[in-house]
Amino acid sequence: MNLPPSSSPDAPRAGRIIQNVFSIAVLLATLFTAFSPRLFSGDFGVTLLALMTPQPVSDVSVPPGRQAVRIGIVAGHWGNGEDRGAVCENGTAEVDVNYAIASLAAQMLEAQGYTVDLLQEFDPRLEGYRAAALVSIHNDTCADLGPEATGYKVAAAVGSRDSNLSDRLVACLYDRYGSATGLPFHPSSITRDMTEYHAFDEMDPATTAAIIETGFLRLDYDILTSRKGVVAQGVVNGILCFLNNESVQSPPSP
Repeated sequence: MNLPPSSSPDAPRAGRIIQNVFSIAVLLATLFTAFSPRLFSGDFGVTLLALMTPQPVSDVSVPPGRQAVRIGIVAGHWGNGEDRGAVCENGTAEVDVNYAIASLAAQMLEAQGYTVDLLQEFDPRLEGYRAAALVSIHNDTCADLGPEATGYKVAAAVGSRDSNLSDRLVACLYDRYGSATGLPFHPSSITRDMTEYHAFDEMDPATTAAIIETGFLRLDYDILTSRKGVVAQGVVNGILCFLNNESVQSPPSP
């Protein structure tokens, strides 16, 4: 025997379900409509808003303490008006090569969790600058100086407060940069412009610093412009060697 639809035993339960869904929908609509900063005032509001705000996820891949290690990278001639450093016949300017290498090195170090300042040639921040290490990146002339005008050189300030530390930074850059790039060391072209580099006198004496000319813009042009990643990695490897107190071989005397 079939019962009339209104007397079906499932009808009351279905009606209650529909009523509950409708009630919940009305409640949610009321809450979203009434949502405003005034509604969430006081401690309760602060707590609720904090819970609703996405929280940044800490990068567990970065070893603790690295962010406290500050490193300065100077892009030679950058930001110094019309001074572009050496300019080649094809229009390539040293300042652009310096900046490309320096910015890549800064990115590589930041990716490992270090705090890095990318600095201009006469950056105001250089006055009293304090860091675990500072390296200024430059390059040598485009002029044709013969077949021996190839390679890199590194120097620290004359009269550094701690010559052991500055010598070690120079040794690390010499060893690791040469290994990464395969370029020869060219100590005979180290000049007073390097050993008496202006930033050495401006920064805090406790900051260990060095200047590196990563190559000659004529014979080393290809690696300096087409393989900038290799060049930047060589600089980074030298800095990490210094920070991690790795074993290193000292460079030959000029």
